[in-house]
Amino acid sequence: MAAERLRLLTFSTLYPNPAQPNHGVFVENRLRHLLASGQAESTVLAPVPWFPGHWPAGRAVPAERVGHGIRVLHPRFLGPPGIGLWANVWTLHRAARAVLRRLLAEGLRPQAIDAHYLYPDGVAAVWLGQEFGLPVVITGRGSDTSQLPNYRIPGRLIRQAIAGSAALIAVSAALKEGLVALGAPPEKVTVLRNGVDLALFRPPADRAAARAALGLEGPTLLSVGLLIPRKGHRLIIEALRGLPEHRLLIAGEGPERGALEAQIARLGLGGRVRLLGARPHAELPALYGAADALVLASAREGWANVLLEAMACGTPAIASPAWGSREAIAAPEAGLVLADDSPGSIAAGVRALFAAPPCRAATRAYAEGFGWEATTEGQLALFRRVLREGSALPQAPTRKGPKGPCVL
Repeated sequence: MAAERLRLLTFSTLYPNPAQPNHGVFVENRLRHLLASGQAESTVLAPVPWFPGHWPAGRAVPAERVGHGIRVLHPRFLGPPGIGLWANVWTLHRAARAVLRRLLAEGLRPQAIDAHYLYPDGVAAVWLGQEFGLPVVITGRGSDTSQLPNYRIPGRLIRQAIAGSAALIAVSAALKEGLVALGAPPEKVTVLRNGVDLALFRPPADRAAARAALGLEGPTLLSVGLLIPRKGHRLIIEALRGLPEHRLLIAGEGPERGALEAQIARLGLGGRVRLLGARPHAELPALYGAADALVLASAREGWANVLLEAMACGTPAIASPAWGSREAIAAPEAGLVLADDSPGSIAAGVRALFAAPPCRAATRAYAEGFGWEATTEGQLALFRRVLREGSALPQAPTRKGPKGPCVL
């Protein structure tokens, strides 16, 4: 007899919306493949921050929509600038609580909460789970494990959420080590790596035409990600000083754009570096396929999806030694992992890769071992185990919200 279909509530502020179509697309992708199995269904609760004069994009996001056949709810939560790190967890919980009450009143009761990112999302999810009697599975993804726990209040709440969750998912083995260091019992953490959509990300039918369409001549590097300091775009630009024959494309948008433009001008690299802005997800395969190598210089990553996406298009990757990089790049045909993320190390890595580049067909073949099937099977098994065991919800210490307007 077929197993009963899982009923989940996927909860995350990291989820695409009409104003930010690429925001948290990795959460959406994992969910889409899970639901495609036919063994699970989910409603998505993806709150968006709002604050007068600071989050105008929120007005372009509907309160409810259907995306890829999935019902997605976008309640607003107050996101005061400057103190959001400390205040958002309470305003996020309040907004999500009201929507969950409405769903329950409609008769839509999930069996479990599928939460992504430990803070503030995972913390708020555990509070919801404790109030409504729902087990919570939290996926840790990177800086929520490596950086945010270093702050006093977020760190305390993250450790409480780890204790109060029914299970934890880490997107890499290195990330699991970080969760264990924060107090998670090793048996509570399941490693389920991100996958890659092998149908979407594939080598171009005519690579020469793809390069010509972008006006590419000579060896070309590609960097993909938000224009924020953590992504290390400035380091790759600096490395280009030692790579006089190479050009660089940067796909992404963010608050560091002005600083990067100034750096490019200061170094006289205007003819060799192009800032492409944010690109729709469907356009990325053409960029990956046209480039000769992807460079990821992130300071922190749980498992960078761009690595597998590039490889699936036949393009090898050069990555900083962030969490997950050595797991994603585990063979010469995949590319190489740098000793550090300095400009000198990046330049040396590029020279080494281009001196003996892997066959692009071999790079694609390597990526084919990272489809979503194993991750989907792992999620199904984990959620079924959590429900089978009854998930006697561990009782985390009673939370104390701020008195008044979140003054901490």
